[in-house]
Amino acid sequence: MERMNNIYLPYLATIEDIYREAPDVLTFRLVFKEPRIRETFDFKAGQFGLYSAFGYGESTFCIASSPTRKGYIQCTFRKTGRVTTALSNLSVGDTIGFRGPYGNWFPVEEWKGKNIVFIAGGIGLPPVRSVIWNCLDRREEFGDITIVYGARTVEDLIYKHELSHWDERGDVTVVQTVDPGGETEDWKGKVGFVPTVLEEVAPSPKNAVSVVCGPPVMIKFTLQVLERLGFKDGDIYTTLENKMKCGVGKCGRCNVGDIYICKEGPVYTAGEIKNMYDDF
Repeated sequence: MERMNNIYLPYLATIEDIYREAPDVLTFRLVFKEPRIRETFDFKAGQFGLYSAFGYGESTFCIASSPTRKGYIQCTFRKTGRVTTALSNLSVGDTIGFRGPYGNWFPVEEWKGKNIVFIAGGIGLPPVRSVIWNCLDRREEFGDITIVYGARTVEDLIYKHELSHWDERGDVTVVQTVDPGGETEDWKGKVGFVPTVLEEVAPSPKNAVSVVCGPPVMIKFTLQVLERLGFKDGDIYTTLENKMKCGVGKCGRCNVGDIYICKEGPVYTAGEIKNMYDDF
């Protein structure tokens, strides 16, 4: 009852495991302390939460694991400021706070029978990872699945083990790329910016949807490529989770015009994005 009356009171979660994905990028596997919450917690791919380092504050990240995986959640973040630095200093067995899930989600149920093209850049892969695993765990419900992912350098690629796993599957097409100059001698992937590589791969828009996440400049040029390939604005989805602040639309820092992304987002179609921004 106390939590129902206080929207800012977090659940307590134990850090069960920590994975170092890239320089200053960590993934936490979290298990809720309350057995009832641990057994009943549910969310949709694309929703987000606020993760608190006690004494330092909260930071907003997507839930990076899939709702098909029960009993735990995962988050992935880069150490960039006060809170994320405090989180990165924690160890397995430590306690953090979690508020959520918040926001809308990717309409996975509407995609049954469709081909899906996932496109991500850098730290933009975690929100997409949630949807990727959601679809792979229900693989028979979808058509072709293509993953195009890139980062500045080979070292900056995250989820390297999972990328290799997806690549080895016979039912997924995986294309990895790094920016020019970011390759190593043993790099076997492509070299080029994500939008350029996407245009080379040229996935078909027929019976297809696309999920895009990454830096704003990457999204901007990726949307242009998808348009040239024939994808419709209503079939392209992205997330504005980096605009999230308090999570419940109270602080006003997530608004774009009269839209509160905490309440209405973070998942939007390309058409909705274009209506919100003159130049995304």
